[in-house]
Amino acid sequence: MSREILLLVDALASEKNVSKDVVFAALELALASATKKKMADDEVDVRVEIDRQTGLYQTFRRWTVVEDDQLEFECRELTLDEARERNPRIELGGVIEETMEAVEFGRIGAQTAKQVILQKIRDAEREQLLNEFLQRREHLVSGTVKRIERGNAIIECGKLEAILPREQMIPKENLRVGDRVKAFLLRIDRMGRGPQLVLSRTAREFLVKLFELEVPEIDEGLLEIKEAARDVGLRAKIAVKANDPRIDPQGTCIGMRGSRVQAVTQELAGERVDIVLWAPEPAQFVINALSPAEVVRIMIDEDNHAMDVVVEEDQLALAIGRSGQNVRLAAELTGWYLNIMTVTEAEEKHQEEDAALRNLFVTHLGVDDSVATVLVQEGFATLEEVAYVPINEMLEIEGFDETLVNDLRSRARDALLTQAIVSEEKSVSEDLKDFEGLDAELVLKLAENGVTTRDDLADLAVDDLVDMTGMEAETARVVIMKAREHWFNQ
Repeated sequence: MSREILLLVDALASEKNVSKDVVFAALELALASATKKKMADDEVDVRVEIDRQTGLYQTFRRWTVVEDDQLEFECRELTLDEARERNPRIELGGVIEETMEAVEFGRIGAQTAKQVILQKIRDAEREQLLNEFLQRREHLVSGTVKRIERGNAIIECGKLEAILPREQMIPKENLRVGDRVKAFLLRIDRMGRGPQLVLSRTAREFLVKLFELEVPEIDEGLLEIKEAARDVGLRAKIAVKANDPRIDPQGTCIGMRGSRVQAVTQELAGERVDIVLWAPEPAQFVINALSPAEVVRIMIDEDNHAMDVVVEEDQLALAIGRSGQNVRLAAELTGWYLNIMTVTEAEEKHQEEDAALRNLFVTHLGVDDSVATVLVQEGFATLEEVAYVPINEMLEIEGFDETLVNDLRSRARDALLTQAIVSEEKSVSEDLKDFEGLDAELVLKLAENGVTTRDDLADLAVDDLVDMTGMEAETARVVIMKAREHWFNQ
């Protein structure tokens, strides 16, 4: 019988192109399954071990060692005391094994054994094919539509099958069985039925890979695609950079008579692609990304990572694009929030901002309009700048002496302190301000730590409240329980 097992393993391993260990493991599972079916309780834990050299096999019954109060399945679990009667050195989580009578190989339920073995071999084949595929580092996948299931396309890629979900298809795209398609390998889903390749034709990476396929200079390292953005099925932009000064990056991607970019557009179901010249300076990159619109000037707001882009009136529609498409793609490509405005709108906004700044300085620094105007003209935009800009820089302003500068800096710091106190008080809800056991100082300390409502206070642990306020542990416990009273009342 041992010879029969070895012959079977050799035959299956050769026929299915998998290792013998895979077949041995599948056969061990089949024998264990058949053994359990012959027992009164098929919930038992059985292990079969086949000698890889002789084909002889042994069968073991197994029990896992658990805590007394965690014993649920007596057929495959033992308490620690019971286990130590058999093996004094056993620990929790360990396994007790005892040999048992093995079923005869020739008497195994043939169908059960066959199903287990073939399923394990199919899983191993799929895993092996997948590993070979991944080793080739192929992210751009080509295949044939094998069938359509619930709107999803099943793509046959050589010996592998992949799924192209409906939401990853280009809108209005109508794939049919037998169509040849390209797609980007989005991810691999590890499911119960084995690994599943998931493809996408909407990912920005798909656009990049198509250009890499059409433009050999990219693979050679002479050219690189820095960024990409898509309005799937309609329009896209890619930002390109030449690593060789002799190369025109835009012309290279477009190709002779537009052949290269047209090939990409055709694969993307007519999606028009703009080739944008990448620039290391954000402002210049934005100007290039908004092409073909002409930009007059750009104002950068670093804090909000935004730019005001000023164009002439006749360029406004071109800069924005149909339904905001051009500016939306440019923003996605560059990573900046873009606000398109005309020259007139920019001037009006500039005047409004200057007026607001003058009012800020007049109100909080107690200066007249002329001094406030000078501060605005010199580029001061916040009270923080007035308070903390080096004193030498302010002394360089015409008409500003040391007395005035020190006075302005002192007033600015006082105003900032007042604003901080008011802000903290406003952030605290009324029920916390009047809360029994908390004075104004404790309420502000809590606000500094993000505790601004009664529920925030109720969620705290005693140690947290002690660390924040320095109060005694018992006092903290009483305060927290008081804050939780409304929960129990509800």
